[in-house]
Amino acid sequence: MATSKTKSSTSTLQKSNHGSARKPSRYKSTYTKAEMEEIFRRFSVQRPEPKGELEHVNPFTLVVAVALSAQATDAGVNKATRALFKIADTPEKMLALGEEGVTQYIKTIGLYRNKAKNVIALSRMLIEEFGSEVPKSREELIRLPGVGRKTANVVMSMAFGIPTLAVDTHVFRIGNRLLMAPGKTPDEVEAHFLKVIPEQYLYHAHHWLILHGRYTCKARRPECERCVIADLCRSPEKTCDVPAPLVELPPQFIGAEAVD
Repeated sequence: MATSKTKSSTSTLQKSNHGSARKPSRYKSTYTKAEMEEIFRRFSVQRPEPKGELEHVNPFTLVVAVALSAQATDAGVNKATRALFKIADTPEKMLALGEEGVTQYIKTIGLYRNKAKNVIALSRMLIEEFGSEVPKSREELIRLPGVGRKTANVVMSMAFGIPTLAVDTHVFRIGNRLLMAPGKTPDEVEAHFLKVIPEQYLYHAHHWLILHGRYTCKARRPECERCVIADLCRSPEKTCDVPAPLVELPPQFIGAEAVD
């Protein structure tokens, strides 16, 4: 049941990869401030401490994992990087592998040759320009090969605890389908979301929206009967007005570990 905006989200995301999110001056939300507060309050009850589902061991491996996740699933990336990160968890070790070495580990991921090239190039840049440390600022992060605004926002949030909103295909779909933050590009969706997400919920908002899109408000058929915000949702596609019971969900399982 994905809308035309949803179907074109991947290409739109690519076009906006290095853009900057400008805050529109005349955006008016479909939801009231109180409704947005309640939506994110419910998400916070469901998952008090949501986690990203890409496996990583440090900021460097997080950058690599997120860069590899473009047009790929987190599960597919995790399967490919488990062995890779065991032997190459620093820029120096990754560079030593070379493009062909990296390719052998990630060839199950889409666009793996170009991604291997970027992984080696970003490793080299980290060594030569950043003292092998992953930078914290968005401006520096997007200089790295294969790193766009979305990847930079994920790294800033997950590695350094900086509140940001990374717009992937799930967040883009939720923003448009639910009429929360409609936009033709990820930059527009990001800017609109930043205007309406209550400040106290911004840090976790990215993961709540992704998980909601991945497991409940799915691309092909949203499972409205399992949605805790069904009564508040203004999507023209919704099939249920009765919210699901608001209870804390079981811990997330990332790899072999349960994440509370």
